[in-house]
Amino acid sequence: MELIVRRPATLDREVLDVCELDVAEGLVGDNWKARGSKSTPDGSANPDMQLTLMNSGVVQLISQDRDRWQLAGDQLFVDLDLSQDNVPAGTRIAIGSAIVEVTAVPHTGCKKFVERFGVDSLKFVNSPKGKALNLRGVNARVIQSGSLRTGERAIKL
Repeated sequence: MELIVRRPATLDREVLDVCELDVAEGLVGDNWKARGSKSTPDGSANPDMQLTLMNSGVVQLISQDRDRWQLAGDQLFVDLDLSQDNVPAGTRIAIGSAIVEVTAVPHTGCKKFVERFGVDSLKFVNSPKGKALNLRGVNARVIQSGSLRTGERAIKL
């Protein structure tokens, strides 16, 4: 676990050393549940998009500065191969005492990602090879509540 970012409000970011992941709430204190989702018929939060994980090497390449990682909008930045071959949908990852499961919902980036890192970055992560490698990251849901901290290993189960 390289970096943990909580989003208490749409444009706010809090870098944390320790956090709690909860089956119902996702990252505790994050606005995921309150914000809802355009991907559900009623606009409620999509449980398959509860968390996003991004590879720390990819975000460093795109952002060029660790202080800008949090602008990517993801919550968990890990030093783990997130490619479809390594962590297909259904793969479980243990971090600290929590377990998350990669979901099938693609994580492709948004307008804010383009504003912060440029259109070429979005084209790079969404190229055919970028999608196969999940360079933009993966969506996940919490399947076992628990705590985690930066520096802990993310272990594929």
